[in-house]
Amino acid sequence: MLRRNSFRLPRHPASVGLARRRVREHLVDWGHKEGSAALEDIVLVVSELASNVVRHGPLLEREFEVAVTALADGSCLVEVSDEGTAVPRIREVGDWEETGRGLRLVEHLAAAWGVWSRGRHGKTVWALVGG
Repeated sequence: MLRRNSFRLPRHPASVGLARRRVREHLVDWGHKEGSAALEDIVLVVSELASNVVRHGPLLEREFEVAVTALADGSCLVEVSDEGTAVPRIREVGDWEETGRGLRLVEHLAAAWGVWSRGRHGKTVWALVGG
């Protein structure tokens, strides 16, 4: 069975935690086991992608969108969309740097991830996380 939920949040640091909570609640309602490694991986990916929008998104953008689709095989497609056109890239960071490791974490947790252009409407960063 395929289930999808999407919602918009203000581009504010507090929205990252709200995105995690809302995705967790939807997935548990859809039958994912609370506390399972798969659920925790999905929520962590949501957290990283939402954090990127809050930190690096366009300054004038007021909202961003989070979508999660539960697929029949138990995996989930996570999508975070914003109005920015800059494509996120994994970068090398030094031991002393406090940020810059999020996409490496997403790459490790996801079976696949990438970026879809939405033309003049920005982009969607997506990740497929196993179930």
